[in-house]
Amino acid sequence: MRLPALSILLASLLTSMVWAATATALERRTLTADDINALSELDDPQVSPDGEWVAYTVRTADLVKDKRITHIWMTGWNGERALQLTRSEQTEHTPRWSPDGKYLSFLTARGGDEEPEQVWLLDRTGGEASPLTGFNGDVVDYAWSPDGKKLALIVADEDPRKKKKGEEDKTPPPIVIDRYYFKEDKTGYLGAQRQHLYVFDVASRKAEVLTPGAYDEGWPAWSPDGKHIAFFSKRGEDPDRSDQFGLYVIAAQPGATPKLVTTFQGDSGDTSAMSAPSWRPDGRELAFVAAGDPKLIYYSTHHLAVVSADGGTPRILTRALDRNVMSPVWARNGRSIYFLVEDDRNQHLARIDTGDNSIERLVDGRRETSAFDVGGKDRIAVLDGIVEAPEAVYALDERRYRRLTHHNDEWLANVKLGATEEISFDSKDGTRINGFIVKPPDYRPGRHYPTLLWIHGGPVSQYANSFSMSWQIFATHGYVVLGVNPRGSSGRGEAFATAIYADWGNKDTEDVLAAVDYAVKQGIADPDRLGVGGWSYGGILTNFVIAKDTRFKSATSGASISNVLAGYGTDMYVREYEAELGLPWKNPDVWQRVSYPFLHADRIKTPTLFQCGASDFNVPLLNSEQMYQALRSQGVDTQLVIYPDQFHGLTKPSYLRERMQRYLDWHGKYLQKPRGEITAR
Repeated sequence: MRLPALSILLASLLTSMVWAATATALERRTLTADDINALSELDDPQVSPDGEWVAYTVRTADLVKDKRITHIWMTGWNGERALQLTRSEQTEHTPRWSPDGKYLSFLTARGGDEEPEQVWLLDRTGGEASPLTGFNGDVVDYAWSPDGKKLALIVADEDPRKKKKGEEDKTPPPIVIDRYYFKEDKTGYLGAQRQHLYVFDVASRKAEVLTPGAYDEGWPAWSPDGKHIAFFSKRGEDPDRSDQFGLYVIAAQPGATPKLVTTFQGDSGDTSAMSAPSWRPDGRELAFVAAGDPKLIYYSTHHLAVVSADGGTPRILTRALDRNVMSPVWARNGRSIYFLVEDDRNQHLARIDTGDNSIERLVDGRRETSAFDVGGKDRIAVLDGIVEAPEAVYALDERRYRRLTHHNDEWLANVKLGATEEISFDSKDGTRINGFIVKPPDYRPGRHYPTLLWIHGGPVSQYANSFSMSWQIFATHGYVVLGVNPRGSSGRGEAFATAIYADWGNKDTEDVLAAVDYAVKQGIADPDRLGVGGWSYGGILTNFVIAKDTRFKSATSGASISNVLAGYGTDMYVREYEAELGLPWKNPDVWQRVSYPFLHADRIKTPTLFQCGASDFNVPLLNSEQMYQALRSQGVDTQLVIYPDQFHGLTKPSYLRERMQRYLDWHGKYLQKPRGEITAR
């Protein structure tokens, strides 16, 4: 009698658990376009000198003021307590601990958005933050000296074109251009102002310039004894014409002469990818990241290099790795270096032994570790993301990550998310291509779903194992999403990246189309309801796709270019164009080949939405206007949406929401037919 009773009890419990799980699932809501602004975005973890705290930044959307704002937070090493440290109406970022741990400094323009950013100090014993520096130009970067008495500052010259208070109605002077590289997204037209290295005395608040002249300096790093500062600078005959940087060392006193330690290939096109050199603890060597063949520009693999502080030929430690590395930091024992390594769909924290160049990944797996810091007690904090959850700050404990922050937990607990899976398939020529597929939360095998091929920018970047809000919004609206890393992407080595060199839209088009074929063959994608979209190079490749394949029923092309000849002299890529494509009047065939979508616009049948920021100097609006006009002339259903005062990346929360909703509306118009999903035969 007991066995049947026990079976009934277990069955009852199981039924209750199923109903509870179902009820919980039903309580979770579907994502909307509003969720594009819902997350707290974390960045820049910094471990305190005593190892007990981690400072970091949190960016959120202020929907009332229609801007995204960043504040400084900190959490205890045990993760039990998180404190918001700044609350002003302006963004605060770049938190750095003073060496004694007494102060936490940061950059902000608390006087208003038009005021220059300065260094502010927050006393950890209490009180409000106060300004430390007062330059007329922005403090771009800074670093504390080892004794905490000085700061190394990178300060921009004041822009003479900037209007002062009371001059708002004054007619601006004409813009005079005399530089080879003369425009840049967000910065605008480039004049004669530069960025210089200063040494700043904290007690007297006196600043003295160390590097005057017509050069730009950046990425300062103090020597362990506090006597010298290492920095990067471009000082060739015409620095605008190349990506060759110099690693310099200068005595931290006025009148000193910078000493060139070595030259290397950097990345002027994306200086955010560069990081400060790191001193070996005994001061004998410097570690830094260098690119390869200058002809390959951003396609080349970036390696970890070490050079004597006295100068000489650098040693390339990761030559055999064939993967991009970044953010080197010497370990305190002086025998190894921490760094980030980008690999196929992942990015990991690693360490290399400088004796035998052996590399170990400290935490492996499906993840994207995007930042880290080594602080007091050799404690390491990282910023890490996975496909199931947005980035959070973690502590590294015995080769595993222990989460310290929980800013997005409540949001995650209340929404329905789709499953993100890794996929691999063969392209047309047999090349193995990798990527991701995201399925709707209520996905049922045996049904064909409307499918969006979503293409990343770059082209030299990759989709990684990290959370994507836009993919999840699409998935919860019933779409399958394909995120593919075609040839040209990073993470697979230099040969894979350079496969599209001067040949855009050829092999990479084949690769992304093979992803669609894969999803159709698997019985997942509805072949009659296919959409495609992307931003920047993702928009460029979208244009190639719809010009070569008419099966797509909808497309969204953001900040793209198709008539590449129109880009020469109107965008910020003159160095890259001339290195990769050559001069237009000498290599017209190459320029015409990569302009295929514009020159063959008559082959495009897909209804296409074009979008761009009005102030985009990266891929200017005129390029989207041309493609819009070409499709409108052909009678193809098309629309052009222009976002006022926005650069290459949209920043206003209202525009971010509008773009997301417009994606849903545009693709929904053509892909979400009333007949619903078709059951596979």
